[in-house]
Amino acid sequence: MAAQSVDTVDVAVIGAGPAGSTAAATLAQAGRSVLVLERRRFPRFHIGESMLPYTMGLLDRIKLLDRVREQGYPVKRGAEFIFPDGDFRRVDFADQGAGRQSTTFQVERAHFDNLLAGHARDCGADLREGANVTGLVFGDDRVTGVRYEQGGQTREVRARYVLDTAGRASRISQHFKLRRTIDRLRNIAVFKHFAGLDERHNPGHEGDIQIGGHPDGWVWAIPIWPDTISVGAVMPKSVLRGREPAEVLAEHIARSTRITQRLTGTEPCSDLRIETDYCYYSDTVTGPGWLMAGDAACFLDPIFSGGVCLATVTGTEAGRTIDRALGQPHREAELMRHYGDLLKTGYDTYARIIFAYYESKYSLGRYLRGLGVDIEGAWFSRLISGDFWDERNPIAGLLREKADWDFFAPFDRVTECPVYPGAPR
Repeated sequence: MAAQSVDTVDVAVIGAGPAGSTAAATLAQAGRSVLVLERRRFPRFHIGESMLPYTMGLLDRIKLLDRVREQGYPVKRGAEFIFPDGDFRRVDFADQGAGRQSTTFQVERAHFDNLLAGHARDCGADLREGANVTGLVFGDDRVTGVRYEQGGQTREVRARYVLDTAGRASRISQHFKLRRTIDRLRNIAVFKHFAGLDERHNPGHEGDIQIGGHPDGWVWAIPIWPDTISVGAVMPKSVLRGREPAEVLAEHIARSTRITQRLTGTEPCSDLRIETDYCYYSDTVTGPGWLMAGDAACFLDPIFSGGVCLATVTGTEAGRTIDRALGQPHREAELMRHYGDLLKTGYDTYARIIFAYYESKYSLGRYLRGLGVDIEGAWFSRLISGDFWDERNPIAGLLREKADWDFFAPFDRVTECPVYPGAPR
């Protein structure tokens, strides 16, 4: 069917999640024309409710942090890790040291993503909801736009660059067959929300995320509003096979007494949801006329809450990269290569923290202490807070030595932190 109308813009962004919205805001602030196509309508559900402090540092840089603070989200000052033997340890984000955000937030993603999308629109991006991208447009061996359907009509947009931030539904990844699974992380998650939360029952610190490890997986507890908490269980697919998901979720929650104590008086307030086979990556994240950012390029296990941090960082950096390439076309190859290396550095480092957690049977601290690492200092707190790039972090350096944890093809690491560039030791 022929397109009913054609728009022309500098950049077309597929998807208005954290990566797409931050990229669109960055580009619009730079004076570029941006069209954002989101197949669903806001607010829409999304998993991944726990933030990292480095995300706040980025939101501060793009001048959105004050607005986020006004929303009433629970303040997250640390993370509690409960071990299979019942012992536990808390990571305090204040241990990062001076010059970094020491708190972050737990959020309901439907609300938070709507806030980010609204910010992109306020910055001047044209956001179209209910716009389903159906194909790519090509010309002169480049991607030159996309076709999409909205309101029963087929439309087309021509763009100098297309940025795909559509997560699992990535159109570019599908077209070029780029996606690869990470076999060592083939887990399944079962989760729901509970209302009636009273943090006076919390044996730990108000607002913290709790991660409870047990022989068959781990459980999360994340307060997404002062009176509502998200609770989920992650496990190998074999643990759930042949069983009722609700029964398994209840059983796994019951294995962590500190989490069950926190849930005193709560009642389910959402449907049960399941996510499966959700860990994947792409070795190629840029090409002629296109880039991918956030979950479109890579998605990893949510154990250390890095998803939104990596999405907003790569979204913002993708926006900056495109803006520079538009202004200096002769540098396109160099700029795209650097962006791809930055994205891979972040996801690779985050993946190694996850691999260490699983390999140690849900005790990252025990694994690191076995390597002679001091986990009481600033470097460990920074790593857990989102320090996935700084080459000076000795813990990240040790994890990067594990060659059998490589999944990306060889790449050049980007060692300057995109959130705190040039920060002192």
